[in-house]
Amino acid sequence: MDTMRERFASVTSRLLDEDPRLAVVLADIGVDGFAGAARRHPERVVNVGIREQLLIGVGGGLALTGLRPIMHTFASFLVERPFEQVKLDFGHQGVGGVLVSAGGSYDWPSGGFTHMAPGDIGLLDTLDGWTVHVPGHPDEAETLLRHAAAAGDDKVYVRLSVQVNAAPRPVDGVGFRTVREGRGGVVIAVGPMLDNVLAATEGLDVTVLYATTVRPFDAAGLRAATGAADAADVVIVEPYLAGTSTRFANEALEDRPHRVLGLGVGRQELRRFGQLDEHLAAHGLDPRGLRERIAGFVPARTGQ
Repeated sequence: MDTMRERFASVTSRLLDEDPRLAVVLADIGVDGFAGAARRHPERVVNVGIREQLLIGVGGGLALTGLRPIMHTFASFLVERPFEQVKLDFGHQGVGGVLVSAGGSYDWPSGGFTHMAPGDIGLLDTLDGWTVHVPGHPDEAETLLRHAAAAGDDKVYVRLSVQVNAAPRPVDGVGFRTVREGRGGVVIAVGPMLDNVLAATEGLDVTVLYATTVRPFDAAGLRAATGAADAADVVIVEPYLAGTSTRFANEALEDRPHRVLGLGVGRQELRRFGQLDEHLAAHGLDPRGLRERIAGFVPARTGQ
């Protein structure tokens, strides 16, 4: 199976052939994947070198000319380092584009903290009008990339990851999808966290929702999943900073008694490289860690 980044390069290269409005801007990351597209469309595949602020600035400039730019590099260099340019060159100027990241929270542990971005979604939450997709499988990434490329002049962030679920799920770029139904609470699994959440909640009487589009937050979907219960218990499992989406769940359920538990990446930096699975376990995002915390939070009854 190809990775999400490999699928991104192949799909976007085909989209460049199909849509003369699209352009790709790179910062020395992922250049090889676009070598063929660059030969065919040298005016619409631009590598600015290791200049991430310029990456966003060039993308904003292309958007002002009527093109739809797709900008790509590691999340820490795409959202965090050039955040002022994201805020001004897209938000302030009122233009749209697509940010496609790699690296996630700790996809490449040996790269160190400079190549980790667990706070990227939280940072974008300080801005207005961004759609955020977090696919959990390369097939889902392709669908969501196509949505993003065709999304008019919207501002879209697509967060790619090395961690993937074993099988893709149908995604539509809008709301949450019900994967399992129960009565003892609702667990929202974001993108690549789904398989671990399903393993962790096996035998628990909970509803599991799958979220690959997290902004806008599907408040209606969450309300429907909690049903007419007098009170609601909600757990959100995200592959980035713990608690990033709890505010949105609280707002969705503000008219009824509820509790929300946000699980995700901790704020304390892990200073050992390790491997991806070791980072998941250290943050309690492996099946065992999730089972302990979810079972300790939702009503203690098992499915029948």
